[in-house]
Amino acid sequence: MRDQQTRTIFRTSKLEEACGPGLNPTGSRTMGEIIAARFSRRGFLKGSMAVTAISATVSPIALLSASDAQASSASAFNFPEVTAGVDANHHVAQGHDADVLLRWGDKVFADAPDFDPLNQSEAAQERQFGYNNDFVGFIPLEGADDRGLLVVNHEYTDEHLMFPGIVTLKDGEIAVSEADETRVNIEMAAHGGTIIEIRRVDGKWQPMLDGALNRRITAKTAMELTGPAAGHARLRTVADPSGTKVLGTINNCAGGVTPWGTWIMAEENIHGYFMGELPQGHPEAANYERLGIPEATYAWGRFHKRFDVSKDPNEANRFGWVVEVDVMDPTSTPKKRTALGRFKHEGAESVVAKDGRVVFYLGDDERFDYVYKFVTAGRYDPDDRAANMDLLDDGTLYVARFHDDGRVEWLPLVHGQGPLTAANGFASQADVLIETRRAADLLEATPMDRPEDIQPNPLTGRAYVMLTNNTKRKEANAANPRVENAFGHIIEIIEADGDFTATTGTWEILVKCGDPKIAAVGATFSTETTVNGWFGMPDNAAVDRDGRLWVSTDGNSMKGTGRTDGLWAVDTEGAARGTSRLFYRVPVGAEMCGPCITGDMTTFFVAVQHPGDGGEDWEGHGRPSYYEDLSTRWPDFDDAMPVRPAVVAITRQGGGRIG
Repeated sequence: MRDQQTRTIFRTSKLEEACGPGLNPTGSRTMGEIIAARFSRRGFLKGSMAVTAISATVSPIALLSASDAQASSASAFNFPEVTAGVDANHHVAQGHDADVLLRWGDKVFADAPDFDPLNQSEAAQERQFGYNNDFVGFIPLEGADDRGLLVVNHEYTDEHLMFPGIVTLKDGEIAVSEADETRVNIEMAAHGGTIIEIRRVDGKWQPMLDGALNRRITAKTAMELTGPAAGHARLRTVADPSGTKVLGTINNCAGGVTPWGTWIMAEENIHGYFMGELPQGHPEAANYERLGIPEATYAWGRFHKRFDVSKDPNEANRFGWVVEVDVMDPTSTPKKRTALGRFKHEGAESVVAKDGRVVFYLGDDERFDYVYKFVTAGRYDPDDRAANMDLLDDGTLYVARFHDDGRVEWLPLVHGQGPLTAANGFASQADVLIETRRAADLLEATPMDRPEDIQPNPLTGRAYVMLTNNTKRKEANAANPRVENAFGHIIEIIEADGDFTATTGTWEILVKCGDPKIAAVGATFSTETTVNGWFGMPDNAAVDRDGRLWVSTDGNSMKGTGRTDGLWAVDTEGAARGTSRLFYRVPVGAEMCGPCITGDMTTFFVAVQHPGDGGEDWEGHGRPSYYEDLSTRWPDFDDAMPVRPAVVAITRQGGGRIG
């Protein structure tokens, strides 16, 4: 709880409370319960898929003799594995370089001020690289592999790591002094995203501060609401009676790049930015409760009344959307595309289907929430960029129902169909989209264990769903941590006939995560996965040009794993299926985000988020970490500099393809 002087620090790692307590009130079975029901009925399976299926309930320790799991020679990856562990620095596979490309506070424009952590200002931050970089995308310029635009989401801010002199320790816990208006405005400027031109010079990437397309987007950038919900009465405010204009974007987690070269920013945990109480009997009360609004993690509403629901009740309905940015025009107005629904968006990765329509996969990152996809009504025209620019305003949003027998069904969220009628409070498609979660509840979609990034593989017609964890699902005990799904799992969706627009398909478990040597965990990595190769809490992912899957983690550094987050290469095909190996690991306290591999597969851009956030459970620090007493000063290792989130460019020494 807040008071007027101090507050206990809010841990913004998505592992636990940042994603909320699990707000789905329905009684539908969770994905974990469906998995258990499905595989308990399977008596006999064959091939490598059998190893995966059986391992859903049996630890790989019992499968050491299974020949299908002896996969090292069949792996699609070939690099020396990094040793898992925890320390103050980052580490990459031997034969590769990991170069810091952009850090919080670095200049985005040639005339931007130098970073001065002791004299921060809103004006300076608006010209500098923002905080807590999450999604990273690369958009080539003029078809070149060595020149392009890097687009980066800045998800949130960590006050205790950013600002000097604001932390006190109370009973060994960090407490942060209440923010003043200056600090709030710096935080708002550190949110949003960055567009910056980069070039490869002598094999190394460099930011081009004179790039004509460079741009900062913040929590105050003017934006437009478009699509079916735009202009609806529930989106209108005193400041914007049209219901089509909104200031800023917040908590942009994973995202995407469209086939036509625009940047997708996905608004995730919006609930923490709002404070106050709705007026008694306000019609948005149930809607906001379903999203956990308000939570008052930030003090913004004290100085910007639009973030106080008691003063501006509709403002929260203007967040929780997918934002599209035309990166080729630095004066363009970003657009919140309401057709893709409103919830806690984790990513919006896309693929062109066989018939030319474009499909976006969307996760709602909260315990017991859902997996979605959006199919455009129009078709992508590779020869006419302008014709594609409003494809996201018209299409069908679907939510997934996973059946016990291995089928997946995509249920349309369309007004007038099934229970989505005026009788249930949906007077129009706008209402369905504003209250996407409630609409999905009524369709009896399958509650999932925190669906995060979802990556389609255009070569196979499959998609990979990162399910980070769900520690609230059931009672836990030390001998059976899987009961609470502390480590997460990855679901593989096989769309019917390899058609991403299909409304039916099948599903399989790729891996259940955790330490395979602990039988009670029930992890299902191939037995060729080494002690360094297993991971927990899958979060973001990338599929490279060859169709190989790369997975980054959030929370793998939780107490008891003895390792940091990182980037793992995961085999999905043949005898090597379920084999994982560690490619890159982050410093203590950090989360691994990003990952983005260039089209020529010679560079991996990754985002190191909230480094130094923690240290209590690492013997190298052993106490809370904050500005004056940090568990690491990565990446500068300069006593005059705080720890700084950063984007890292990974390349092979001497050139060549990654992995």
